[in-house]
Amino acid sequence: MNLILFDRAELAAPLPRADPRAIHVVETLRMREGDRFDVGVVNGPRGKAQIVSTDEVEIVLKFTLGVSSRPPDPLDVIVGLSRPQSARRILHDASALGVRRIVFASTARSDPNYAASRLWSSGEWRRQLIDGAQQAFDTRIPEVIHNLPLAQAAAGAASGLRIAFDNYEAAAALPKLLRLQHTPPAEVTLAFGPERGWDATDRELLRASGFGLASLGHRVMRVETAIVSAVAVVRAELDWA
Repeated sequence: MNLILFDRAELAAPLPRADPRAIHVVETLRMREGDRFDVGVVNGPRGKAQIVSTDEVEIVLKFTLGVSSRPPDPLDVIVGLSRPQSARRILHDASALGVRRIVFASTARSDPNYAASRLWSSGEWRRQLIDGAQQAFDTRIPEVIHNLPLAQAAAGAASGLRIAFDNYEAAAALPKLLRLQHTPPAEVTLAFGPERGWDATDRELLRASGFGLASLGHRVMRVETAIVSAVAVVRAELDWA
């Protein structure tokens, strides 16, 4: 954890020693009474926490906050419902990379059973977002929408550049498509199919919603790898440092 995040409601209460954040502070960082470390409020400011007291039950912290995190880049991701193990990596890495919004969409080839995973019902999906933000030393986590029909997700995509990735009918590689833009787009939405990819109906729907089809080269990637690669290319090409 490069930055330890708290929900605002947690700031007024001691941190239980069994909490993973407390274990990290005491056992990994080897902090003691009087020591200070980097903290933030989820979707809020950053600052420092000082250990006022600690025992076997809890840690009492004093927070000094004030540094605001920058707004997220205007970059959204739509992805077909994925296996839970893939969705975990997508949530974590997209959060670490500063994606603004992630929509997990039901597509023609999505497995509907994935929508009922404990990942979504237990709240683990949010913990993955927070872990990614902590890794990136940021407080902001993406907005997440789960199990939205692809037609609705595509129609509701942000105005600006819309790109869907497809190994079969791509018109251009992603870098070339970005360089063809006469002016830098104000917002970008990237769409990725589920593990089994898009079908013809999905492609037709995406094109009708203003998505151009692009590729990341001739290599076939796992969806979570493709998302990381595409987001990195967009950030580099548009100079979103």
